[in-house]
Amino acid sequence: MKIVYLITGSGGSFYCGNCYRDMIYLRAIRKVPGINASAIPLYLPPDDINTETGMDKNVFFGAISMYLREKVPFLKNMPVFMDKIFDSGPMLRMAARRAGTTRTEGFEDLTLNMIRGENAFPEKELQRLVDYMSRDGKPDIIHLSNALVIGLARRIKKKLDVKIVCSLLNEDDWIDEMAEPYQSKAWKLISKEAPNVDKFLTPSNYFKELFLSKTGIKGDNFHVVPLGFEPGFLVNIEKNAVWPSIGYFCRISSQNGFDKLVDAFIELKKDNSLPKLTLHVSGGYTGDDKPFIAEQIRKIKNNGLKSYIRIYPEFHGDSKQKFFSSIDVMSVPVRKHDGYGLYILESNSAGVPVVQPATGGFPEIISKTLGGITYSPDSVSELSANILKLLKDNELRSRLGKQGKEKVLAELSLEKMSEGLSMIYSSLT
Repeated sequence: MKIVYLITGSGGSFYCGNCYRDMIYLRAIRKVPGINASAIPLYLPPDDINTETGMDKNVFFGAISMYLREKVPFLKNMPVFMDKIFDSGPMLRMAARRAGTTRTEGFEDLTLNMIRGENAFPEKELQRLVDYMSRDGKPDIIHLSNALVIGLARRIKKKLDVKIVCSLLNEDDWIDEMAEPYQSKAWKLISKEAPNVDKFLTPSNYFKELFLSKTGIKGDNFHVVPLGFEPGFLVNIEKNAVWPSIGYFCRISSQNGFDKLVDAFIELKKDNSLPKLTLHVSGGYTGDDKPFIAEQIRKIKNNGLKSYIRIYPEFHGDSKQKFFSSIDVMSVPVRKHDGYGLYILESNSAGVPVVQPATGGFPEIISKTLGGITYSPDSVSELSANILKLLKDNELRSRLGKQGKEKVLAELSLEKMSEGLSMIYSSLT
């Protein structure tokens, strides 16, 4: 069975849970005998880590040419040689570092066109993609990384007799930031294009129900397969923290609630019950996030706490290992409800318990890992109170950390997930 994943890249400048999820899918399905799986990036190039794990280096429907077609009328039918210039590696890497690549403002019409599958995906580039995917034989299944590119399903099916699977997770993060009427139009268009997808796949019941409520579709072909995780070096990490410490591991942004954790940290330091408490931060950021991060650093400095915070330059490899070996508790107190939270599995794999708001998919995933606690209401005072509770209760913290590691290894492994994926793919062929 030949499977091709079409994955929308983030450019690798920050921790992207959906990008990471897609590469986990690829690694998981490659463990199944008889399956030949590959991944092709759309929009932006993958980072070096993803290239090493099997992501193709060729980018289709590059971000720059897509944007120019949408915004500059006379470039709507630009020749192929201009496509190649705008979507060359250096140009796309530069685009990935630009502020606008992860926010909706100015991208509303392009988003709708991607969902429709028309103007955003020119015929010549689509044919080039189809030819490239079929170079070693026609795929049996094409797996789209999210519903924002669902318009590709109909157009690819016209060219290839192939089954389409579409992943779903946190599309609402992008769509619900758009002003009306774009927001409502986006969900209606997804609903209209949904019949072209043979199977939808999402990791949580929470997001399945959210997606169905937004689109109004029946969901007969929806499958929930919890994300599995391959902990690698995280499972054998030895703690080297001397002082009690809180960790934050995600894109450093307002949407992910970094400022809420900073405020909770300041509150805990003022309380002085843990005078040596430190805050460790990892996950990367975009240009858009820089003013927000600078504001949080100013708050920390104004409270005389600069020496108690450490920001890690990378979010993978040795830097990631040092981060998880240095923290006792982790929290990513997101503002926008998260449909899963892969960072919870990462933390639990390292034996680190989490403190998360009781929103989105967090209660569901923590009920599976037993590796943390949730709090409500979603306020800074509740966050700081629950962090303090874990940091002061060594027995509870140790038990939750141990449970989380055991559950991830036994019940949320890559092997378990590959079984679920394999069953879905096999049912289509």
